[in-house]
Amino acid sequence: MIELLIANMGTIVVLLVVCGIVAAIVVNMIQKKRRGESAGCSCGCSGCPKVSDEKGCGACGG
Repeated sequence: MIELLIANMGTIVVLLVVCGIVAAIVVNMIQKKRRGESAGCSCGCSGCPKVSDEKGCGACGG
């Protein structure tokens, strides 16, 4: 078992780094959503060409 871990140490490290990056991105998206910011763009719904009424279209999270 230890030989398997040692032989694949590089792969395991890369996997952990990639998982950490993905987790950080997901946490950041959740925090933005809770603050009411758009997860898709940073311009806000007032500048969105898809917004046709006060409620918005949903494309910008509004």
